[in-house]
Amino acid sequence: MNYARFLTAVSTARKPSAIRLLTELQQRSPPSLISLAGGAPNPDTFPFLSAQVRLKSGAELEMNESLMRRALQYSGSYGIPELLSWMKDLQKSLHNPPTINLTPEEGRMEMCVTTGSQEGLGKIFEMLVSPGDNVLLDAPTYSGTLAALQPLGCNLISVPSDQDGIKPSGLSQALESWHPSNPQKPRVLYTIPNGGNPTGASISHERKIEVYELARKHDLLIIEDDPYYFLQFQKPWAPSFLSMDVDGRVLRTDSFSKILSSGIRLGFVTGPKPLVDRVVLHIQASTMHTSSFTQLMVSQLLQGWGQGGFLKHIDSVIEFYSSQRNAMLASADKWLKDIAEWHPPKAGMFLWIKLKGVKDTNKLIMEKALEKEVLLVPGGVFNINSSDPCPYVRAAFSLSTPEQIDEAFRRLAELIRDAELTFD
Repeated sequence: MNYARFLTAVSTARKPSAIRLLTELQQRSPPSLISLAGGAPNPDTFPFLSAQVRLKSGAELEMNESLMRRALQYSGSYGIPELLSWMKDLQKSLHNPPTINLTPEEGRMEMCVTTGSQEGLGKIFEMLVSPGDNVLLDAPTYSGTLAALQPLGCNLISVPSDQDGIKPSGLSQALESWHPSNPQKPRVLYTIPNGGNPTGASISHERKIEVYELARKHDLLIIEDDPYYFLQFQKPWAPSFLSMDVDGRVLRTDSFSKILSSGIRLGFVTGPKPLVDRVVLHIQASTMHTSSFTQLMVSQLLQGWGQGGFLKHIDSVIEFYSSQRNAMLASADKWLKDIAEWHPPKAGMFLWIKLKGVKDTNKLIMEKALEKEVLLVPGGVFNINSSDPCPYVRAAFSLSTPEQIDEAFRRLAELIRDAELTFD
């Protein structure tokens, strides 16, 4: 892989921070080291001494005085070493990336901690996307992705997709239309492979194989944004793009937001070391590092659980969301089957509903839904051009009770019938 050809001028110009490198070095040094190098504040001046976090199981995480001094201090830009080590073992266990056996220069698997996967995505886009570039994605897609990409001045090219995700034939057609020597030929494909936001689509294993082979043929990087990986309702879980990445062309983002807490803001970037190192250079110059406190708190939790305990927790999360999904599907069938259509999602938190006879749901939702005291997201906000008419709405089954979901769909059905399907 020639990684240099994928980098923007801004990313190429980034240089390591000498101060940040000293922080990383100090983290790995013995306690006997005397450092006069860092400009870190003295933790003796901090008002916080210790903390206890009580878990739902009744167990407690103890942040004693020694650990609290670390939690309140600067840390390395890649992440707290013990958290990174635990996460690397998890990635190897779940995905067994072929890139583990590559050299660093060839693209050996590397990881860094980010302030939620959104920070990782933003920095990946800045690293890979220049004004005028053509970026492939399976729209409709996450509105946060569009918000991060569109200001970069790139051209977003939608790849045809359905409830099983990207259509390899559509991707092939999009790529074949570009001559290999054309400097504007797309170099990046972005996708949410499981429980896509907003569509709930999940890419089948067979399609992933075809998509990856097309990426090899056309020398694409794949950005695998997978915040709903741990919310797959059926086992075995679908193999990831990372698991089939023999070349080092997959950059994967994971998140703890959906399974531990969204407020702790912990995400991860996994991918070829030359590219992850570039993400870290950006972290050095921006946030410096993700919160030491939340990293250590979660690290304590994971060390106590072990992989088995973590996956047991995941099973309980899946059980909850699977029940929520089933409740929403039952209510949709009860109230909407004559006026809407949908596909049951295999992962995630969302049901993507097409309203029959409605050309655009924006007016229906933004002007009329509040009168019926029901609120969904109009589908147009997830399109590359948000002003294009869209007959879809996104319904989330994560927070509301089954009773609230049922009443919401009853109100939605009433709203649609009251509108007499005249919105356009």
